[in-house]
Amino acid sequence: MQPLRTVTGISAPLRLINIDTDMISPKQYLKKVSREGLAEGFMLERRFDKNGRPDPEFSLNQPRYQGASVLIAGDNFGCGSSREQAPWALLDAGYRCVISTSFGDIFHNNCFKNALLPVRVTPEQLELLFTHAETAADPRLTIDLEAQEIRLAGHPAISFTVDAYQRRLLLQGLDEVSLTEQRSALIDNFEIRRRAACPWIFA
Repeated sequence: MQPLRTVTGISAPLRLINIDTDMISPKQYLKKVSREGLAEGFMLERRFDKNGRPDPEFSLNQPRYQGASVLIAGDNFGCGSSREQAPWALLDAGYRCVISTSFGDIFHNNCFKNALLPVRVTPEQLELLFTHAETAADPRLTIDLEAQEIRLAGHPAISFTVDAYQRRLLLQGLDEVSLTEQRSALIDNFEIRRRAACPWIFA
């Protein structure tokens, strides 16, 4: 994974609560074995009307939010099933950070495994971020993972907290596999000693 230290970009508001993983990445996209192409299904039921045309009333379709890299969402984002295609779809759609008051537990963990930063804020802070995204001349902001701050023009920085272990992995661009590979010499030495001590296991 690429290290994630800061995310600076357009923030897009999604004033909906209880967005589940099926809405983020519908079931028909579970057949995909690649992480590419999942953006086409992202929020499919909301982005398009019954005739398959983009809904101009849906916030993420508005020209102002095209190219957004930060999603600001309502409570309990990513609830529902455990599909890893949900963070994949967000990443394929260009998002690197999701901000909400709460997340589904499995979705929250899957975000870290895929270098997508989930940030929890208070309801008051979320409302400020919604208002900024909807009304500011420039809806850009910066999420600084090293400082654990959200910075937006005209307001004091908003502090947030990320689990220290997950924060370290994101800052260093590591997942569990690459973290384990850093200890490959220790693993190799253990296997040599184990083979010598218990040769019958390897016969």
